[in-house]
Amino acid sequence: MKSYFLVVIIALAIGAFASFQMGCSRQTTNSNTMAAATPEPTPDKAAIEAELMKIENDWPRVMKERDAQAVRRIDADDAYLLGWDGSVATKDEDAKFIESGALAANSMEMGDLQVRVLDKDVAVVTGAITIKGGSNKAQNKTVELSGQYRFVDTFARRNGQWQLIATASVKVQVPAATAPTPKTSPAAAASPVMKPSPATNASPRPKPSPPRPAASPAKTASPTKTP
Repeated sequence: MKSYFLVVIIALAIGAFASFQMGCSRQTTNSNTMAAATPEPTPDKAAIEAELMKIENDWPRVMKERDAQAVRRIDADDAYLLGWDGSVATKDEDAKFIESGALAANSMEMGDLQVRVLDKDVAVVTGAITIKGGSNKAQNKTVELSGQYRFVDTFARRNGQWQLIATASVKVQVPAATAPTPKTSPAAAASPVMKPSPATNASPRPKPSPPRPAASPAKTASPTKTP
């Protein structure tokens, strides 16, 4: 009888050991499977660049047609829109500014656009917007906005759609031409001509947002790509 119990005990011990070994084997297999998970695919930089260039180049149209819906589609709800004059606007303010038609211009041209893809869901666009015959009508006064503005737009892909999450712009300051120095007689030396300091326009920022058109849409005066 004792032999019988001994055999049973040994059998149970062997079974428990086998189960333990199988459990460890499964755990190791699962760990290896997780470690060998397929790496994240390399972002299609060409496709991302094409999509963001399309958004940026659409700013002039957005501004001209007062396409507030485009602004609301492109601007993220938490977008940070910094104007060239230091003003900060929200998505709603940007859309209303574009819709109001306060920003007017004879022409707006995007240029020197460059896209830097950080990963499949984040990219930065830099460029310039040149505004001719531009003005911003606000608070019963008109502010001149003609000139060139440089901007930086940061985009993030959310729910499969690229949205502007931050933008900042600055007006390019070009010193006024110096007046010609009059000719003087040999005895008298002409005084040096002082260069006037560059004139600055106080007004909203210059880059209109895309559908906000990277500063408010078309990069101009006001929210997002506006001056």
